[in-house]
Amino acid sequence: MRSKNNNKNQLVQAILDTYHPETAEDVQNALKDIFGPMFEAMLQGEMNSHLGYNNNSKEKKDTDNRRNGYIDKTVKTSLGEMNIAVPRDRDGSFEPVIIPKRTKDISDIDRKVISMYAKGMSQRDISDTIEDIYGFKVSHEMISQITDCVIEELNEWQNRPLKKFYPFVFVDCMYVTIRYEYEVRETAVYTILGYDKDGHKDILGLWLNESESKHTWMKIFDEIKQRGVEEIFFISMDGVSGLEEGAKEIFKGVIVQRCIVHLIRNSLKYVPSKDYRRFTANLKLIYGATNLKSAIHEFEKFKNAWSKYPGAVDVWERNFKHVEQLFNYPSDIRKIMYTTNAIESVNSSFRKVTKKGAFPNENALLKLLYLRIQELYKKWDDSTIQNWSMVRNQLDSDPNFKDRFRKYI
Repeated sequence: MRSKNNNKNQLVQAILDTYHPETAEDVQNALKDIFGPMFEAMLQGEMNSHLGYNNNSKEKKDTDNRRNGYIDKTVKTSLGEMNIAVPRDRDGSFEPVIIPKRTKDISDIDRKVISMYAKGMSQRDISDTIEDIYGFKVSHEMISQITDCVIEELNEWQNRPLKKFYPFVFVDCMYVTIRYEYEVRETAVYTILGYDKDGHKDILGLWLNESESKHTWMKIFDEIKQRGVEEIFFISMDGVSGLEEGAKEIFKGVIVQRCIVHLIRNSLKYVPSKDYRRFTANLKLIYGATNLKSAIHEFEKFKNAWSKYPGAVDVWERNFKHVEQLFNYPSDIRKIMYTTNAIESVNSSFRKVTKKGAFPNENALLKLLYLRIQELYKKWDDSTIQNWSMVRNQLDSDPNFKDRFRKYI
């Protein structure tokens, strides 16, 4: 039977120094040994509270009850099974809370660490929170080892087979700072969000590169095709040069839609702030028109009204084909395809947990984003896109999509 190590922090550090984990299996083995002393320390704290004195206390004891050794217990954790030495008392009145009697599954605590990490808490905050709740310190190294458990799961998720059909796909990039040896660089994080045929959201993957480029997007599109995607109806994007042609090379017949909100932002760069409200109100009359004829009419009025800002007008003249394209489709489809707000919302969620500074390596960034995605999945659950039934009806009745749509339903 094992006895408790009175200096758990030294034990934990000794285990880490011994293992130097390099693989997922090494991490699993190290964490099993780390969590054992942690749980035992918590159980000893509970026994101290139950008896009213510490094990080595010289004060007079107010109870005849005493410690009575330990009993070995095999429990299930999210890392697998491990053996725990549970302290006993003489009269058998000790009822542990952290690992209740007859409880065989204690996988909750390490999941709490991972959940806090996924919510963007720093390692210091996680350590302080665990200490406040459970009364013991968790080192930064230990937190890193705990969260490293998701790397294998992340790799499986990154390479999982995808659905054959996504009517709508949204693509976007954000930049995050990563340390590469002695250099700190901004790294592009590519993200793809898809709506499946039932109106459910799914993030198809995460990719890292030095910058955003047509070439990288081409490789990403080719990868998702290799992972099973056969058909995409619409891709909404923010205007990367050459992306439209590249996407159409890989997914024949796809409609690439330039984000109208991005065009608004680009044109506002040429407009004084005092005119923002009237300028955007005039623009809404164009892309929010009921039909193409009305949109063209409003566009002519817009050009005359804002000719004093030729740079702003030029943004819309060069991209008016993306406005015209909207009116090839019914209103509920237009409301989905005209903006990349859906993927920008995902990136906004990412930024909440990446703003704390430079990441030590790519794995540290990817595991945090992956855990954040799991939080988004919980939020989305089985909910569908608003008015999805109308979108389905419109896709099912449109001559351009009907046969292709019915192939996958």
